[in-house]
Amino acid sequence: MDLTRIVESLLFATDRPLTPKAIAHALHGAAKFSPTPETQAFEKITAEETEAALDSLRTKLETDGSCLMVQGIAGGYQLKTRPEYAAWTNRLFDQPKAARLSQPALETLAVIAYRQPIGRAEIESVRGVAVDGVVATLLERKVIRVAGRSEQPGRPLLYETTPLFLELFGLKSLDELPNADELRRLKPSEPPHAPQHQQLEVGLVTADATPAPASGPDRPEDSEPTPAKD
Repeated sequence: MDLTRIVESLLFATDRPLTPKAIAHALHGAAKFSPTPETQAFEKITAEETEAALDSLRTKLETDGSCLMVQGIAGGYQLKTRPEYAAWTNRLFDQPKAARLSQPALETLAVIAYRQPIGRAEIESVRGVAVDGVVATLLERKVIRVAGRSEQPGRPLLYETTPLFLELFGLKSLDELPNADELRRLKPSEPPHAPQHQQLEVGLVTADATPAPASGPDRPEDSEPTPAKD
């Protein structure tokens, strides 16, 4: 049994990103609970070996000109349809297009993404407006979460993005955010100058405008968050 084909079947069957470690764990489980010569051949497979199989699958799909691709998302991998086929795959679904985040919510999410962990006061120093309602909505949407408490007086809550944030915007990690290194070097206590603030907003708007390609029943529009109630 070819390991690359097994990995392809796992990616096809799942609706969430799989890490090489999770794939190896699935192979270990198959050898334990469904013992056959085929499953037991992968009883001691390592995460490194499954990652090599992922690379092999990615190369094979590209070489064959397949409509599918292996995409890194939120620290794992998913099998996706290529963007150039979206015009056809979108027609399979009748539900209306999901609305994007509102501009205030998107700006707040961008500040958190680039400067996390970050407190509400620091977010407001960048945006210049109160963000209580927007933060509550982002928490409800599960794109951010509480990361702990600051050591500042009053020990205010700190916020960070969740793996769902990476998944919704088709990012493998936070390092794929546009201009991430430059924006993270800014001092949290000092609001950035206008051009940098514009970069901050445009960076995440770009990600929001190009969601991950469809996978199984999901289409690009369905990968976007629902509207925030500011």
